[in-house]
Amino acid sequence: MAVKIRLTRKGAKKKPFYRIVVADSEAPRDGRFIEVVGTYDPKTDPCTVVLEQDKIDYWLSQGAIPTAVVANLIKRAKKTADTPA
Repeated sequence: MAVKIRLTRKGAKKKPFYRIVVADSEAPRDGRFIEVVGTYDPKTDPCTVVLEQDKIDYWLSQGAIPTAVVANLIKRAKKTADTPA
Protein backbone atom coordinates (compact mmCIF):
# COMPACT_ATOMS: atom_id res chain seq x y z
CA MET A 1 0.00 0.00 0.00
CA ALA A 2 1.45 3.32 -1.09
CA VAL A 3 0.23 6.57 0.43
CA LYS A 4 -0.04 9.66 -1.76
CA ILE A 5 -0.71 13.33 -1.14
CA ARG A 6 -3.07 14.39 -3.91
CA LEU A 7 -6.02 16.56 -4.91
CA THR A 8 -9.67 15.62 -4.58
CA ARG A 9 -12.19 17.73 -6.47
CA LYS A 10 -15.06 19.53 -4.79
CA GLY A 11 -17.25 22.40 -5.94
CA ALA A 12 -19.94 22.78 -8.55
CA LYS A 13 -19.79 22.21 -12.29
CA LYS A 14 -17.24 24.56 -13.89
CA LYS A 15 -16.36 25.92 -10.42
CA PRO A 16 -13.60 23.61 -9.19
CA PHE A 17 -12.32 23.65 -5.65
CA TYR A 18 -9.81 21.11 -4.42
CA ARG A 19 -8.88 19.56 -1.10
CA ILE A 20 -5.32 18.36 -0.64
CA VAL A 21 -5.64 14.95 0.99
CA VAL A 22 -3.52 12.02 2.09
CA ALA A 23 -4.96 8.84 0.55
CA ASP A 24 -4.13 5.29 -0.38
CA SER A 25 -2.87 5.25 -3.97
CA GLU A 26 -5.51 2.66 -4.93
CA ALA A 27 -8.47 4.71 -3.63
CA PRO A 28 -10.60 6.61 -6.19
CA ARG A 29 -9.86 10.31 -6.77
CA ASP A 30 -12.89 11.56 -4.82
CA GLY A 31 -13.15 8.48 -2.63
CA ARG A 32 -11.83 7.45 0.75
CA PHE A 33 -8.92 9.41 2.22
CA ILE A 34 -6.89 9.39 5.41
CA GLU A 35 -6.60 13.09 6.24
CA VAL A 36 -7.21 16.55 4.76
CA VAL A 37 -3.99 18.60 4.81
CA GLY A 38 -5.00 21.69 2.82
CA THR A 39 -7.12 23.34 0.15
CA TYR A 40 -6.53 24.79 -3.32
CA ASP A 41 -8.84 27.25 -5.08
CA PRO A 42 -7.77 27.92 -8.69
CA LYS A 43 -10.67 30.31 -9.40
CA THR A 44 -9.39 33.18 -7.25
CA ASP A 45 -6.82 35.65 -8.57
CA PRO A 46 -4.14 34.80 -7.51
CA CYS A 47 -4.87 31.15 -6.75
CA THR A 48 -5.46 30.42 -3.07
CA VAL A 49 -3.47 27.62 -1.44
CA VAL A 50 -3.94 26.85 2.26
CA LEU A 51 -1.63 24.16 3.67
CA GLU A 52 -1.23 22.65 7.12
CA GLN A 53 2.54 22.42 6.84
CA ASP A 54 3.05 20.39 10.03
CA LYS A 55 0.70 17.65 8.77
CA ILE A 56 2.35 17.64 5.33
CA ASP A 57 5.81 17.37 6.89
CA TYR A 58 4.60 14.48 9.06
CA TRP A 59 3.19 12.53 6.11
CA LEU A 60 6.28 13.18 3.97
CA SER A 61 8.41 11.83 6.82
CA GLN A 62 6.19 8.72 6.90
CA GLY A 63 6.89 8.08 3.20
CA ALA A 64 3.86 9.66 1.52
CA ILE A 65 4.51 10.63 -2.10
CA PRO A 66 3.02 13.91 -3.40
CA THR A 67 1.68 14.00 -6.95
CA ALA A 68 3.36 16.39 -9.39
CA VAL A 69 0.67 19.06 -8.97
CA VAL A 70 0.70 18.87 -5.17
CA ALA A 71 4.51 18.96 -5.08
CA ASN A 72 4.37 22.15 -7.15
CA LEU A 73 1.75 23.69 -4.83
CA ILE A 74 3.86 22.84 -1.77
CA LYS A 75 6.95 24.33 -3.40
CA ARG A 76 5.10 27.55 -4.32
CA ALA A 77 3.61 27.85 -0.82
CA LYS A 78 7.05 27.46 0.78
CA LYS A 79 8.51 30.07 -1.57
CA THR A 80 5.82 32.63 -0.73
CA ALA A 81 6.19 31.87 3.00
CA ASP A 82 9.98 32.36 2.84
CA THR A 83 9.90 35.74 1.04
CA PRO A 84 9.86 38.72 3.40
CA ALA A 85 6.76 40.92 3.17
